[in-house]
Amino acid sequence: MSETSVASGQFGQYPPAQRTIIHLSDTHLLAENVALGGRYDTEANLRRTMERVVELGLTPDALVFTGDLTDLGEPDAYERLRTVVEPVAAEWGCPIVWVAGNHDERPALREGLLGLDPTEAPVIGEWDLGGLRLIALDSSVPGWHHGDLDDAQLEWLRARLTEPAPLGTILALHHPPLPSHVPLFDILELQHQERLAEVIAGSDVRAILAGHLHYSTSGTFAGVPVSVAAATCYTMDIGRPALSVNGMDAGQSFHLVHVYDNTITHSVVPVAGAADGDYFTPEWYERMSRLTRAERLEVFSRKPDKSGSENA
Repeated sequence: MSETSVASGQFGQYPPAQRTIIHLSDTHLLAENVALGGRYDTEANLRRTMERVVELGLTPDALVFTGDLTDLGEPDAYERLRTVVEPVAAEWGCPIVWVAGNHDERPALREGLLGLDPTEAPVIGEWDLGGLRLIALDSSVPGWHHGDLDDAQLEWLRARLTEPAPLGTILALHHPPLPSHVPLFDILELQHQERLAEVIAGSDVRAILAGHLHYSTSGTFAGVPVSVAAATCYTMDIGRPALSVNGMDAGQSFHLVHVYDNTITHSVVPVAGAADGDYFTPEWYERMSRLTRAERLEVFSRKPDKSGSENA
């Protein structure tokens, strides 16, 4: 192991990730910071989430918000969203990818977040993150809560995927192309999924990021891994029987997406952090970094003997 890899904290066989994305979803902000449903302070929950994002102590390549940015599509709500998120992204100098959801209103989103004409045109975009292509699709259907992708978007996506990107492509959309075990969620799902599957078949799409469900889940679609981030506003308590699943002001999280040469990982980061531990301290990392790989295995990887004492 080289001195460079030791200094970077690489103790295993994988080099550091090539790109890092922070994936958040379903902020559901309201104008004048009204409590959602009289229960959820969505702006306070978002502010705490962004504080937690900063606490990660890293510089991501992008912040991706996969839809339902506001609850009613109010212009003031989009302005509040910018006020909370943009200073953080500006500090890092990274782009914010705003994805439209079924609770958003395209005209207000386009004008309030993107500075575009307030039309009903789909909110789509493409970003080059140092060779990693990130494409945002608009699965919202004006006036409805289910999702769909129109012919124009699919043809645009097909054209963009004709030429592979150096590090591959990640798609972001609100409605996940996955089943949900929660009753009635199927009427809110992405319609005509087979058309999207046909477009991405054989392409360089490596991952799909989505939201909408208010709980974290994952699966595959057309052979591509799909990762759904839970909401920052409130989450679904899927620990209850399927017919009694309901919302709760707890369990909020976001995803930390690491892009490696041959894989992409999606780590769930809880907003409610725990107290600092007393084992993996800065001093411990410093001590470990001075050891060879063999010495680290001897100190850290070997199990304690039967007496409970450490074999180190």
